[in-house]
Amino acid sequence: MSTTTTPTTGTSPVAPEGPGRLRALTAPRTRVIRDWDPEDTAAWEAGNRHVARRNLVWSVATEHIGFSIWSIWSVMVLFMPQAVYGFTAADKFFLVAVPTLVGAVLRVPYTMATAFFGGRNWAIVSGFALLVPTVLTWWLMVNPGHSLTTFLLVAGLAGLGGGNFASSMTNINAFYPQRMKGWALGLNAGGGNIGVPVVQLVGLLVIATLGNRRPEVVCAVYLVLLAVASIGAAAFMDNLDHQTANPRAMLEVLRHTDAWVISLLYIGTFGSFIGFGFAFGQVLNQTFLAGMTGGAVPTPAQTAAASLHAAQIAFVGPLLGSVSRVWGGRLADRRGGASVTLWTFVGMAAAGVLVTAAARSDDLTRGAATGVQLTGLIGGFVLLFVLSGIGNGSVYKMIPALFEAKSAAVPGPAVERTAWSRSMSGALIGIAGAVGALGGVLINLGLRASYQGAGHSATAAFVVFTLFYVGAAALTKVRYRR
Repeated sequence: MSTTTTPTTGTSPVAPEGPGRLRALTAPRTRVIRDWDPEDTAAWEAGNRHVARRNLVWSVATEHIGFSIWSIWSVMVLFMPQAVYGFTAADKFFLVAVPTLVGAVLRVPYTMATAFFGGRNWAIVSGFALLVPTVLTWWLMVNPGHSLTTFLLVAGLAGLGGGNFASSMTNINAFYPQRMKGWALGLNAGGGNIGVPVVQLVGLLVIATLGNRRPEVVCAVYLVLLAVASIGAAAFMDNLDHQTANPRAMLEVLRHTDAWVISLLYIGTFGSFIGFGFAFGQVLNQTFLAGMTGGAVPTPAQTAAASLHAAQIAFVGPLLGSVSRVWGGRLADRRGGASVTLWTFVGMAAAGVLVTAAARSDDLTRGAATGVQLTGLIGGFVLLFVLSGIGNGSVYKMIPALFEAKSAAVPGPAVERTAWSRSMSGALIGIAGAVGALGGVLINLGLRASYQGAGHSATAAFVVFTLFYVGAAALTKVRYRR
């Protein structure tokens, strides 16, 4: 039976008679929608699409703020001159790797949270929970002198924002029909991903206007935005009565080889996006400082200037990568997720070669990086961001399409096959999101190790990243584009 819903009213109205005998089965007091079927085109056109869109809008808002808090330490490190806080460049890469790791781990339980608590309910709870790391970050940044361990613990709490992605994506996956999942999931994820460049833009505005000694202003802005997003979720989102993921589905989906392959591919796309999103500002900062100091200990003025230069550029890559994710999902709807993913990795391998060549050339020359070297480094990174965004959308399009095809072999009526496909897709969305985010951890740890090496350069890390993209392209070609 199809459903429409008007959850803002005080009673459950009955929809007019028509194809499929549309009727509303909403319980407004608890904001629960029962028997939601996005594949029923009559119900979709009669009003369900407006309900789905409303939930999508506020899902994007809450996920967006979650991403900003998750990546807030990529901005905080620009407010941390070594002379004041005592942390080296390697320490700062560790500071941004820890919240990435925590966010990756939390994506598994967050995937199941919408099934147990409801999409609306969990959006509210997870949003208000982010007040804790935001307040603690404010306090710690204005009270330097604490140990690296203390900073790592507080930075780890920011990883709560990384879990929001999994719950949000699983929830929206259940609201939209198969024919629109690429677009809907791409828009939801892209709107969330754009939280990375937005928090960096806020940091840039603070550094440009108040200098690099007022990090608490960034935290204050996000305390207000967190309250707005959480209240909006409470007022405008709904819960669905059917589970979209559960522990049994999480275990069952792992028996499918494709679950592991998709997760590996997502390391290359989303892992690159979030890893470079957190690290790009630090890479630029170190490049500018090396040119200013020639390897000597930087002065406070040099540190502030390098931070400003890095902040002016760092947000561009994550911004373009976030926007391109939406178009990656839409392109995958038309061309197929596997085809778009294959060519994405081919392009990322080429961009990796460009970044590696520019970094190696800078290593071999004395003084500041030349204009050509900076163009190659920054241009290559921007290409990596754009292509990783496209790949994020196309890989996630592959998930529901994959299990829609596999559901044909599931015994039972069509409704049971659809439920199985939806459950498996929701479970893999969470697992792939978690594994993919681990790629961000590996990128930051790889860069940290590279800077600690004899050359004090990121070149060795760039070589490894490029080889991974080549392997991912070959894997996609062999398994999905035969």
